[in-house]
Formats: sequence, structure tokens, C-alpha cells
Amino acid sequence: MSVESQENLERAAEAILARESVITPERIRELIGHLRVVPMLEVSADEGESLARRLETRHDVTMTLGSVLVERDFKPWLESAQASIDGYYWDRYRRLLEQKHFSPQVIGTLHADTNRTLGLLENPATPEPWNRRGMVVGHVQSGKTANYTGLICKAADAGYRLIVVIAGIHNNLRNQTQKRIDEGFVGRDSARLLSQKEDKYIGVGRYDSRRRPVTFTNSVKDFSKEMATGVGVPLQNLNEPAVFVIKKNYSTLTNLLDWLREHNALRGGRTIDAPMLLIDDEADNASINVGYVKDEVSRINGQLRELLKMFTRSCYVGYTATPFANIFIDPETDDEMRGADLFPRHFIVSLDPPTNYFGPGRVFGDEATRIVRHIDDNEDLLPLKHRIDHVLVTLPPSLIQAVRTFVVARALRLLRGHQRQHCSMLVNASRFTGVQGQIRAAMQQLLEDMQASVRLNAALPGATALRDPEIASLKEVFDAEFSDTGSSWLDVQLQLLAAVAPIKLVEVNNRSHETLNYDDYGDTGLNVIAVGGFSLSRGLTLEGLMVSYFLRNSMMYDTLMQMGRWFGYRPEYEDLCRVWMPEEAEGWYAHITNSIEELREEFRTMAVAGATPEEFGLKVRAHPSTLIVTARNKMGSGERITVQLGLDKQFIETATLRNDTTALARNRIAARDFSLALAKYGKPIGDSKRATNGWLLGEVPAPLVREFLASFVNAPASVLTDPVPVARYIEDREDAELGLWDVLFASLREDGARVPDMTLGVPIVCQRRTAGDRTDQNTLYISNKQRVASRGIEKTGLSQTAIDGAEAAYRRSEGAADGTLLNYPDRIYRPTRPRALLVIHLLDIMPSLVKKTPVYEEAVVAWSISFPESQHPQMRVDYVVTTTWMRENFRDEFDDEETEAELV
Repeated sequence: MSVESQENLERAAEAILARESVITPERIRELIGHLRVVPMLEVSADEGESLARRLETRHDVTMTLGSVLVERDFKPWLESAQASIDGYYWDRYRRLLEQKHFSPQVIGTLHADTNRTLGLLENPATPEPWNRRGMVVGHVQSGKTANYTGLICKAADAGYRLIVVIAGIHNNLRNQTQKRIDEGFVGRDSARLLSQKEDKYIGVGRYDSRRRPVTFTNSVKDFSKEMATGVGVPLQNLNEPAVFVIKKNYSTLTNLLDWLREHNALRGGRTIDAPMLLIDDEADNASINVGYVKDEVSRINGQLRELLKMFTRSCYVGYTATPFANIFIDPETDDEMRGADLFPRHFIVSLDPPTNYFGPGRVFGDEATRIVRHIDDNEDLLPLKHRIDHVLVTLPPSLIQAVRTFVVARALRLLRGHQRQHCSMLVNASRFTGVQGQIRAAMQQLLEDMQASVRLNAALPGATALRDPEIASLKEVFDAEFSDTGSSWLDVQLQLLAAVAPIKLVEVNNRSHETLNYDDYGDTGLNVIAVGGFSLSRGLTLEGLMVSYFLRNSMMYDTLMQMGRWFGYRPEYEDLCRVWMPEEAEGWYAHITNSIEELREEFRTMAVAGATPEEFGLKVRAHPSTLIVTARNKMGSGERITVQLGLDKQFIETATLRNDTTALARNRIAARDFSLALAKYGKPIGDSKRATNGWLLGEVPAPLVREFLASFVNAPASVLTDPVPVARYIEDREDAELGLWDVLFASLREDGARVPDMTLGVPIVCQRRTAGDRTDQNTLYISNKQRVASRGIEKTGLSQTAIDGAEAAYRRSEGAADGTLLNYPDRIYRPTRPRALLVIHLLDIMPSLVKKTPVYEEAVVAWSISFPESQHPQMRVDYVVTTTWMRENFRDEFDDEETEAELV
């Protein structure tokens, strides 16, 4: 049957389902059974079942309402104003979302979320001066643009006359945002507005075009005074709302400010009276007032403040997915934070993603699917650290494997009926445009060779086709990656030509004139491999992304998460997605995913307790994961940087150690002396309870713990385990919650195959860990993922009742039914701990997973601490780092930022 018949049937079924309140799998199949015999809708039984599964997945998507923090004296206004609001713009946008197959439940939640955010703005009908500052925290690639487009529509309906969207710092990001605003709010192709061509109605304009928002920018050109003046209507005289989509750039913002002063300020004054909404997309990027790269970034921050002050009635709403580097952690003191002009002092909204969101938790978290593949063959060909003039001789084998995986995955999507859907691959392996060009050229040759082999031999019988080395290599990929997808290799082989022939390579950077214009391929789908750097690292959406090759070494939390272009929505092909990255990068992503989720849980708890945005801002600043970000933001402020952090409900461990004989020996002595001190106190390890994961002692007094930490030689690179602030934190709480401790001497079960270590007077079967790739003569990194303890260790010492309660609460928070098997994150056990847990690790450090001879003759000692919930979370301790240390450990991050800034 034709693809057209399948698409007609899908549209017809969706039109009927959109009017039904209860949609079940049985109802979907009943409907398809009635429709598929109608001429123009006729499809086979198998095609009908495939569509039924697709609709079932789509309509099974749910979305919950997020949490909100609001200032305590806020007075609601929206409910009483609703009767006078004509929902013209929102009604059009809702119809567009329905046409894009958003489930009714997701649209309903988006409606509630945007209503709530609108209600936290000021009533635009209020005549006296006002200003409000807020923030919306979403997830990377989770639909923030859809959310703020909905907010724009509702703000326009409510009476906001001017809407400014501050988009990305690159032209392609701004242009992409403009197209989405055109589609969801304006209803016309803005590129045609100043031409003599007839208006082209797009998106919402196809449903109703009676009213026309005025746009002063278009999808191919940023704001200019000439174009804005050409519109010819002062803002005060507009009958419909005006919208600007502005690049986050100093020159562009200067032009906007100058034009507003020249043409729109009130006569005799310097302000504009029209109610204005400023949407700051990616609010953590360039909007914050930071200390490094001070001139450029702080200028943009100042311009945003100046723009807001130009209006007597204004609202600022920052949208971000990375709350670590945002506007409330960079001031020097808490007092400055409270006074910061862009601080979201009036409200913060946290958005929950739909259940079909393919986010960090699924890729790197405790519920992660196994889609990550490690890159370990690049150093001789394309090192992580390379110069701008690096010469690429040939592609790393892992990149070749990734390209083949993309081709096979696209063939599988064709078998699933995705002929007209976009399919993309991302290659982000260098920050230098010259190197990106070399990668593209080498990949172009690889792709052409692959296309030639497939064209010549893929149609031959199976065994004959496999004589072609390229066809054989593609089959090896299928066997390794996709043999459990329900399709056979012979079926895939027959689709290879259709899969590989349309694929094109695009270089995405400031020197390339190639574009990722998915709209031009709406009827056929764009099949593309995008090679780039910074533009692919923030904001730019790759439609239908399946395979990513990520060879970057950033450790900055916000940078890493924003580089995660592979997050988003992968309907019916989530199982085909793969991500290649260094093992160390996967470890950083896992750590950041856990840290962000901790803050989101804290946000939910504080929202229930009625906390304010300021109180949450203080909590974010006290979180250990802000240490690196804060220090980076203050790189220009001096040699010593002091950051006040809290260890409430935190887990810290010595995953980085001094790598010299003296330090390692002193740490073994520290562990032995600790065991002797415990025995002298009356708690010998041999008399302790033998837990499943080692020897467990309870009610150990805090002074013994502090003595051990003080005698342990900490590595300078391991800032969070600095014994001075850790000991101070313990000492401040020693008379109460941290007076007594649980101590675990971790040990594997004896199996007779390994000789136990007797350093501590009891048999300890050492845990095996590998030495990380960055290990050198000065520093030992415990594995590339920088993790010492095993999963589940933090429930050690808890009663079964406490464990069951923590896991039940987690299931409820995840919407999972009782009895559902989950991989529980260790963080859920910390609030239930009656005592802190210190874990002493004795490790056999192996050169690799396959080599079984330890690097060191004697065991390496490390430690971990799980801190319980504190009754005094506001009490913090000072951590001090130096700019020298930051540059030694994160030099590439600063070089990367500076290089990219030059490329803008």
C-alpha cells in the first residue's frame, strides 16, 4: 500500500481520537479496523497494527504539573481577569499542537503550566509602574520553546503589547527560534514580510489569520534599525502585539536599545509605557553577570537590565535547563544575590517533562538504558586535546562504526514506516572549525564509499552481498547493536540503499554556509550527518537525532548538559539511539544528572513547604556541585576563591588521590591507625557485624572519624574532600546529628580465589577499580568515571523498614506502581539515615578491566561519606580554591570558551 494511504489513515484516526476523552488500545484498534477498509485509507493488516502501536505509544504519554516557588506577598490576578480575556492566540496554538500529535494530556498540562506562569506575571492592565522577575527551569531539549511560545500566546491574549525573545548567541540558533515563533504565534513566514511577495501563512496562520502580530525581525535577519523603522508603526500605536526575536549579542542589543530610544520613548521622557514581556532563552548563557570574560558577558547583562528599565511596566522570565550556572550563584555575597536585578525574586517554576522524554536519566542516570558506547581509540588520530592546526590522517575506527550504526538504524526506521521523518547524526569532536572541516571531508569519502558498495551489492542474495567488506561490516553492526529489534538482517539489507543514498553531510559552524533547514524537507524528511562544534553544543535542535559522536572534554556542568543534543523525544525509535563518548565524559554526565535531580527534589520539597525563590537560590549556592561553576564565574576576581557550601544530604568520596609512594603509604597507615583506635575504644572490627558488603560498626564517635580524615593525605585536585572544611562541618554538628557514625570497612565476599588483605586485622577482599586515563605520576584517578563506591552502598546500616520506606517514596515520585523493579539511586536513602556513614575502601588498582595484575603491590585506601539530612542546612563551611588550581585542572574549559568566543 502507498505511504500516502498510511498517512491519510493516521490523520483520520487522529482527528477522531482528538475528540475522545478516553483512549484505550482496544479503542485505537477498533477505530483503525473501521477506517482501513475505506478507499484512500486502505492499508494492510500489518500496516494497521503498526499504526495502532504508534498511536498507542503517542496517546500513552502523560505529563504532570511542575512545582512553583513564589514570593510570599504575591496577589493572584488571572482568575478574576479570565472572563475578559479572548484566547485567540492560545486557541490557534493549541490547534497547532494537536496537529503535531501532542497528546491531549500533555496539551492540558502545558495549558495549566503556562496559565500558572502567566498568572505569576503582572496584570498588563495595571496602569501604575511595575516590574517582575521570574525563571522557568525545564530540561535540556524537553520542549522549553513550546512552553514559552504558549506563554507568549497567552500573554498577548491578556494584553501584553511588546514581547522580546532573547535567543541564542549564534545566528542559526536565533533563526531557528524565529521560525518557531513564526509558526506558533505570528502565523506567517517572517522572511516575506518586507518583500513584495504574497504572505505565506504557516503554522497557526493556517487556522485563523484575522489578526496579525507585528514582527520586527525575520527568520533570515536579526534586528536592524532600518528594518524596524520600515515597519513604520510606533509601538504605542500598534493594534496587535509586537514581537522581536533578538540574538544575544552586544551589537544587536545596542541597536535595539538605540532604536527604542529614538522612536518609541514617551515624548519628553526616556521610558515606554506599553506592557512588555522579556523571554530570556538559555538564561544561564551570557545573561549572567560573571567575573571571567568580564567585558562581554557583563555588558550583555547590563543591556538586559537597561532594556527592562526602559519600560515602565515589564516582566522578565528566564528559561534554562541548567540551574547551576544561572543568575543566582554568581554574586560575591548572599546580600548581592538578593539585590541582583535579574534574580528571579518573584517566582521560579520547575517544569516536569512528559513521560516520553528521552532525558539524562534514561541515558546516564540510575534508570539508564544502555545506549552509551565508549570512545577509546582516538588519541593517535584525534586527541581530546589538540591544536588548531591539527592534521587528521584518518578517522578513528569508533567514528566509522558510529556512521555505520546510523545507516543501519535508518534502515530499521524505514522498516517501521518512517520514510518521511527526519533522521540525523551529530559529530561534535573538535572546537576548531579547521579540524571540523577535515572531519567532514574524511566522513564524506567514507559515506561515498559506503553508498557505492550498497548501490552495487546490497540487492544481491545474502551470502553473495556479504562478500563486499562494507556490507559485511554493516551486518556486524546489526548483529552487535540491533539483532533484538524484531527485524531480520535480510530485511535491513534490502533497505540499505534507501537508507544511505539520501544522507548528506553538513558542516555547522560560523565559516560554513551550509544549513540544517529541516523545513525544506517536510515532505521527504532530511537525512543528515551534522559536523560542528559550539553551534551543535547549545540550543540547536537536530530533528530525528539517532546517533551522536561526542569527543569533547568539558567538565563544566552547564556546558556538558547543553552539549547533550541527544536528549529530547524519540518516538518509536528510542531503542535505535546510540551515543559515543569517552568513558570519563559518561562519568561526568552521570554525576551531573544525579546532582540536578537532587536539586529538583529539593525544589519540590521547598515548594510544598512554601519556600521563596530567594531561599531556593541560597540552597543552590550551597550545593557542592556549584563549586566548579562558581569558581569559573569568578576566575578574574583574584587568586583565592572562597565558596560557602553545605554537605546536607550529600555524598563525597576520594575518587582522586595523590599518586606518590609516601602519600599512598600514609593513607594505609591512617586506615590501620583508625582500626586500632576503634579497638581501643571498644569497637574492634573483628567483633563488628559482617554486612553483605563488608564489616559494619555502629555508633562510632565523631572525634575518631575526624582524626582519620585529618591523617588522610588528600589530593589537591579532590576539592570536596578537603579535610579542613569537612572536619569543620562535622565539628559544627558534633553535639547533635553527627555525634555518632556508622563505619563500613568495605569488602567483597571471600571466594577462595583471592588472598584477603590483612592490613586492618580482619580479612578484606579488596574491590577492583581501574586507573583512569588521566592518571599521571602526581595524581591517581579512580576509574574514568571517577567513582569509588558501588551502587547501593548508602543504604548500609539502615533498617529494612527505612529502606522500604525510601524506595516506596521514590516509586511514588516516579509514578511507578508498588512492586515495580527500579534501580534506586543512592541519594534517596540519605534523608532516612539516623547517622552519617563513613566507608573505608581498600582497592586493587588494575591497569584495565582485562588485566588482572594490580598496578600497586599494596592496596590503595580511599574513603566515602554519606551525610544525612541536617537540621541546620543553612549552616555552611568555606571551601577555598585558587585560580592557579582552576587553570591547572580546567584549562581546556577556559581555552574552549575563549576560542568559541572568537568564533562567534
